[in-house]
Amino acid sequence: MTAELFDQVVLSWIALAVIVFIINIKIIAPYGRHASRSWGYLVNSKLAWVVMESPVLILVLYFVITNFDHANAVVWMLVFLFTAHYFHRTFIFPFRIKGSVKKMPIGVVLLAVVFNLFNGYFIGYYLGHLSNYSIDWFYSLPFISGFILFSLGAYINWRSDNMLFRLRTTDFQGYKIPKGFLFDKISCPNHFGEILEWSGYALMSFNLAALAFAVWTAANLIPRSLAHHKWYKNYFPDYPTNRKAVIPGVL
Repeated sequence: MTAELFDQVVLSWIALAVIVFIINIKIIAPYGRHASRSWGYLVNSKLAWVVMESPVLILVLYFVITNFDHANAVVWMLVFLFTAHYFHRTFIFPFRIKGSVKKMPIGVVLLAVVFNLFNGYFIGYYLGHLSNYSIDWFYSLPFISGFILFSLGAYINWRSDNMLFRLRTTDFQGYKIPKGFLFDKISCPNHFGEILEWSGYALMSFNLAALAFAVWTAANLIPRSLAHHKWYKNYFPDYPTNRKAVIPGVL
């Protein structure tokens, strides 16, 4: 695929993300606390996470490893950061969830697999075949500022997830109001952190494929955060009224 055709396809993928964002505002993905049988047979959520997330991890590694001579230190750094996140999300995160094992509709799993196949292809193909970074890119403003934003987002996401894990013990099957850290400002700092993380990745890698991934992350997580926020307010009569959903002081 030529670079020009690649860019056109990725721009179309970004345009689709905008449409999906609008749909997600209207239709809440039926998993987790919003689980529903309306999207098909329910499967074990731990297994579902592994099935959903592994394609993007495999594809990115495949494209870079099979064109090994193309990659330099910058490419390998970008690959490392991307795959480190997805290794954790695929093989560690699901098995840290305590309490009852919730199930996920097969329809959600299949859509997530398609999503990750496209994103894995775009990012992997760009890094493995089209990228043209010089070693000096490590010292550029986009890379440095993007790396700082990525690291901050990863920390917020990781710390927020840990706080949520501690709320769900094996002998407690209900929900509690999260408190402390950014939970005092927003209902979903874990989502906020992931949006920051991939926005930083798009900046530090400075290509359309990474930008598309950041846009898709926001298109999926902002509507879900709004749904979580609404659910919290309905479920807990004493839920703090000063909290926003996903962006402190804004949304």
